[in-house]
Amino acid sequence: MSDSIFTKIINRQIPAKIVYEDEQVIAIDDINPQAPVHVLIIPKLEIENIVTLGGSVNSTLIGKLFDAVNKVAELTGCKETGFRVVINNGRNAGQEVEHLHLHLLGGRKMNWPPG
Repeated sequence: MSDSIFTKIINRQIPAKIVYEDEQVIAIDDINPQAPVHVLIIPKLEIENIVTLGGSVNSTLIGKLFDAVNKVAELTGCKETGFRVVINNGRNAGQEVEHLHLHLLGGRKMNWPPG
């Protein structure tokens, strides 16, 4: 696995506020929140090319991430009020960390179009 900031968080080399964690996923508060609730949902799998959706991603991994989305939405109170899930895929889409992750945003009305 690359030495991204997320890998360092997963390995407890860098502290983060953990919202949810299981054997395959960790969810942390974003340090630069774009909404009152902004949680990053990150796979913990030991896969070399887990940078983007075009890498070593499969339906099982995506399913685990979205299972975690539902748990995080419930834990943060967004399940009833609504939330948005974003995957930035590549630099031009706004992906800053080269490690696949989802953004759960909530706690306010979301505008459309988003970008």
